Amino acid sequence: MKARAHLTVELDSRGRSVVRELTSASPLTLMPRRGAVRPAAGPTDRAVVHLVNSVTSPLGGDELDLRVRVGAGARLLLRGVAATLVLPGHRRGGSRSTVHVEVAEGGTLEYLPEHTVVTARAEHEAELRAELAQDALVRCREVLVLGRSNERPGSLRTSTHVTRGEVPLVRQTLELGNSRLEASAGYLAGARVVATESVVWKNDPVAPTSGEWWSLTPLAAGGATATALASDAVTAQHRLTEALRTHPDGKELTEEHW
Repeated sequence: MKARAHLTVELDSRGRSVVRELTSASPLTLMPRRGAVRPAAGPTDRAVVHLVNSVTSPLGGDELDLRVRVGAGARLLLRGVAATLVLPGHRRGGSRSTVHVEVAEGGTLEYLPEHTVVTARAEHEAELRAELAQDALVRCREVLVLGRSNERPGSLRTSTHVTRGEVPLVRQTLELGNSRLEASAGYLAGARVVATESVVWKNDPVAPTSGEWWSLTPLAAGGATATALASDAVTAQHRLTEALRTHPDGKELTEEHW
């Protein structure tokens, strides 16, 4: 299966963030939330769109592509409503998903999908690319679960690339399900879930912080990366929230919006 979805959010004549273009293709189904934007413009106005997996996917051989563009001054909250289950296909070969986002001057994107479960024998590659204007804001979350209960995971290679103007902020690749890496105590320390969030927000932390199985690390060219490890997805997300609370903009970053 090959599927592509596209979403554009811009400001309207009243200064509200509205969906200008939306194209979905199963299993990438985009569903705007009605009434997500208040009648009058203000600092909390944002368009809210939910990403729904409308059929079981990705399976081996699937190619999924999501394109998101946030116009100048617009704000978008794009979040998932259920976990993604990565499964093997009937034929040999892996699956691939790409998310490409562009955020223009003064725009804000919060991309907060639910967790991804890598099942046995699955082979998946995921890539996120974010291109930001100089004063754009973005946060991108990823929660990865290695297999279902009492199941060895398949293989997953996930990459995150964030640039601001011509300057790279994040270049990160993570390989999971590799038996040679799992043998190292420095890999995931036996944890089954790894959660990360790349944050380019109003302020940057001046120094790294850490706690029980979580950390928040400032990046050399701006922004920060939060990381958490746990035995289950709920605990991992709680620890990720603990990390984000230590960010200078922690109150805003940990406020839940649906």
